Amino acid sequence: MTQPNASSGTSPDRTIAFQGRPGAYSHLACREAFPDLVALPCHSFEDAFAAVHEGAARLAMIPVDNTVAGRVADVHHLLPRGGLHIVAEHFVRVNHHLLGLPGASIEGLRSVESHVHAVGQCRQFLRRHGLQAVVVADTAGAAQDVASAADPSRAAIASRLAGELYGLVSLASNIEDAEHNTTRFLVLAREPVDPGPACDPVMTTFTFTVRNRPAALYKALGGFATCGVNMVKLESYIDGAFTQAQFYADIMGHPTHDSVRLAMEELRFFSHSVEILGIYPAHPFRAQIG
Repeated sequence: MTQPNASSGTSPDRTIAFQGRPGAYSHLACREAFPDLVALPCHSFEDAFAAVHEGAARLAMIPVDNTVAGRVADVHHLLPRGGLHIVAEHFVRVNHHLLGLPGASIEGLRSVESHVHAVGQCRQFLRRHGLQAVVVADTAGAAQDVASAADPSRAAIASRLAGELYGLVSLASNIEDAEHNTTRFLVLAREPVDPGPACDPVMTTFTFTVRNRPAALYKALGGFATCGVNMVKLESYIDGAFTQAQFYADIMGHPTHDSVRLAMEELRFFSHSVEILGIYPAHPFRAQIG
């Protein structure tokens, strides 16, 4: 069995943290986006944030959205108060593999283990083959458990990388139901890295809290429409008293661009607070789906 890379003795400047066990899709994102950095597995998203805060890692790779499962709720609540800055984004096409022991076959399987989202994303395949799904904490953990059990009747749904790390073979590839299954990741750092207004295309991510007045949100966002600024994402958070909402937004453009500057001025007029979480280059994947 190939052992996952360890980060012991590696300089924090050459380390990127992620949530999950080695072989998770977040680990795969780290390898794709930063092949020269050593990936540091963390138990929770909070631990991955802390690794950057405390200097154990230079960056963190954090999932925020999936085209099938939707937003990663825990992360959306961590981002506004996490104290880190978004410096890049990365998209990973989720290709689920049915992983088993060498010599195992689909016909000989009794159970298939994986995270609840991975199981849900492969329902048609599981039903077609009459396979019983067992929900576990994460995809890479499922692969590790199957490898440790050495039972050819057990399999896992996980990434190709997980199979490589834990000595499993792919009994079937690309078993996800939706061809568009893609996860968006944000790369976080302690300090902001502004690519400058000449960067094209560029993303700006921010949070804002509107005043508790009728049509406040409509008025706050009006400037983006009149100035022709493309808002590609808008999420809401409710405060503890249910009296006003905080919002998270992604827009195309740099804050110093005239159109964005004017739109942000109008936003601030109708908001209690506006906080920029990051200005970073748009990933080339956006051009493919635009």
